[in-house]
Amino acid sequence: MNLAIKDIAYNLGRFVLTAVGIGMLLMVVMGMGGIYRGVVEDATLLIDRLDADLWVVQRGTRGPFAEISRVPETLTDRVLAVPGVRQSREFVYHTIQRERAGRVLRMAVLGLSWPTDKGDWIPLVAGRILGQSRFEVVVDQTLKLAVGDRIPLGNEVYEVVGVARGMIGSGGDGLAFFSSSDALAVQLDVPGEAIRLEREARESRARLFDVAVQQPSLLENASRQARELPAVARPTINAVLINVEHPTDAVAVAATIRGWSDVTVYTADEQRNLLLQGSVEKVRSQIGLFRVLLTIIATIIMALILYTLTLDKLHSIALLKLIGAPNYVLLGLILQQALILGASGFAIAYLVGQQIFPNFPRRVIITPEDLVQLAAIVFFISIASSALGVWKAMTVAPNEALA
Repeated sequence: MNLAIKDIAYNLGRFVLTAVGIGMLLMVVMGMGGIYRGVVEDATLLIDRLDADLWVVQRGTRGPFAEISRVPETLTDRVLAVPGVRQSREFVYHTIQRERAGRVLRMAVLGLSWPTDKGDWIPLVAGRILGQSRFEVVVDQTLKLAVGDRIPLGNEVYEVVGVARGMIGSGGDGLAFFSSSDALAVQLDVPGEAIRLEREARESRARLFDVAVQQPSLLENASRQARELPAVARPTINAVLINVEHPTDAVAVAATIRGWSDVTVYTADEQRNLLLQGSVEKVRSQIGLFRVLLTIIATIIMALILYTLTLDKLHSIALLKLIGAPNYVLLGLILQQALILGASGFAIAYLVGQQIFPNFPRRVIITPEDLVQLAAIVFFISIASSALGVWKAMTVAPNEALA
C-alpha cells in the first residue's frame, strides 16, 4: 500500500487545485524561457535567412540593426569589383506604422535587391514572390493582409502578391518585403507641400549666386525633382550584403574593404553578436531575473503547501510512529507527494502552454533542452520544498497519537 497515493486520493480536491496552481506558475517560468528564445530567433532571423557572408555598413556604426547606417547605392558596384566577391546586394530596412480599416498596421519594411534577390528564400503560404521592381509587396501573415489587398503608402499603392509565415523583424513586427526602390520610396516619402517649399528654398538660394543672376535659365533647375539634379546625392541605403566565391575568400575580401575609409565590414557572426549584445542582451537579463524569481516563488509555495499537508497528517504520522513505522516510510510519504505534485504541475504547465503560447503576440519557442532543464529544476525544487514537511514529520512524538 502506497501511503502517498492513499493520502492524495483522500484529499484529491485540494491536491488537484494545488497542482493546477503550481502548473500555472511553472507555465509562466516555461514561457519566460520561450519568449527569450523567440526574441533571439526574431532578432537573428534576417541575418540567417539573407545568408550574406559579409555586411558592409557606414563607417564607425554597428548597423543596420543595432543602429542607423547609411551608405550610397553606388557602394553595391564598388564592392562587386573586389576580387573574390560573387554577389552584392542592396539592403534597406526600416519600420513604419499606418492605420488600415480602423486598426494599427505596423510593419518592418525590408527592401530586396531586385532582380538579384526576388525573395525566393521567403517561406510563402499563399501567392508568389516579387515579379516586378515596383508596386508589389510580400507580407508576413501576422500583418493580417491577404493576396490582392492594396496598401496605400505615400503617393503610391502597393499590391500584396504573397503571404509568408514566420517572417518577423527584430522588433517583433511582421516583415513586408518590397523591392529596394519601393522601400526607399516609402521611407523618403514627403508631403507635396514639403516638396514645393523645398523647391522654393532652392530657387531663393540660387538667386544669391552671381552665376544664376547672369544665366537666369539655371534657376529653372530649382523646380526639377531632386533626383534630376546632379548636385543632389541619391538616396542612401542601409547596408550592402556580400556573398563571396569561396568561404576562404571572405577574409581577403573583408581585409580589402576594411582599407576603405567610409565603411565598416562585419561577418555574419559578428553582425549577429552585435545584435544580441545590444537590446536583446537587456531582454535576456530581465527575463532571466524573472525566471529566477518565479522559481524561488514556486519553491516557497510548494514548501508551504507540503508543510500544510504535513500539519493535517500530524496525528496520522504520530500513530504510524507509535505502531513502529520506520522513518523512511514517513520520509517517502512526504517526498513522493512532493514529486507527484511537481510532476503534475510540470505536465499541466506543458499541456496548457501548448494551447496558450501560440496566441501570444510574439513567438514563444520551447525547445527540448528547455523542457529537460525545467524538469530538472522542478525535481530539485520538489526535493527542496519537502524539507520543511520532512522536518516537521521527524519532530512529531509518537505519544501525540494518544492525545
